[in-house]
Amino acid sequence: EVLYPNPGYPIYESQIEFHGGVAVPYAYVEGDDGFELDFDAMEASITDKTRLLILNDLQNPMGAESSVAEHAKLAELVLEHDLYVLVDEAYFDMRYEGASASFVTQPGMFERSVILYTFSKKFAMTGWRLGASIGPKEVMDVIAKINVNDESCSNHFIQYGALAGLEGDQSEVLAILDTLQARRDVAVDILNSIEGIHCFRPNATFYLWPNVTELMANKGMDDYEVFRRAALHATGVSFCTRLHFGRETPGENNRYIRFAYSGINVPEIEQGLGLFKDWCES
Repeated sequence: EVLYPNPGYPIYESQIEFHGGVAVPYAYVEGDDGFELDFDAMEASITDKTRLLILNDLQNPMGAESSVAEHAKLAELVLEHDLYVLVDEAYFDMRYEGASASFVTQPGMFERSVILYTFSKKFAMTGWRLGASIGPKEVMDVIAKINVNDESCSNHFIQYGALAGLEGDQSEVLAILDTLQARRDVAVDILNSIEGIHCFRPNATFYLWPNVTELMANKGMDDYEVFRRAALHATGVSFCTRLHFGRETPGENNRYIRFAYSGINVPEIEQGLGLFKDWCES
């Protein structure tokens, strides 16, 4: 059994099941300023068959970031139940204030964790398909064997590009974050001005996960796909729904959609969300 975040990056669930594992979802709940891990539900899901926990921090699709206190509590849970952890840090350092803290810095976590990283996000190398993993040697040796036989290696110019990103001038990276922050602020302000929508202002990633429960009720819609298509056809605005990030779990009542602002400029955000606002309130 593998614990994985739901809502979350959909490949977690499909990969667990493809390799014969049992995918067991865990959730986040709304806190005062953002989304927080639901520790009670998570611990209740652990059985004597649970072997692995997948942690995506900073998180897609919510933009959630676990606090140091949450990391410490999660580490205690991992040690108590003798679990291993796959730490997906695809969005590490994609944050607007402060510095990211890796879960593996918690006592006892480095030796039982594997970090996954991608150059796609921070360095805008999405199409170059380059990633990395860090972890115990016995695990890295297996990953290396699989990688060599599956895809051999990344070509040289991509590897040199990654080195330039890691070792070079970081001013362009910081400029990207400044641009993303401006987009985030405009988008969040517009979304929170719409009757029936509540949206946190995340400090990380380039995703927004607004709660549209009241809005969907106001529009007389209870089906995600009906809502998504109606908005798209009326406004031209495209977004993902909660269903794009895993199967709904029993007792799940709130409704969410996801906006990404990585590839759209402020004037386009203002125009698109302006049309969306008009439709929502019509």
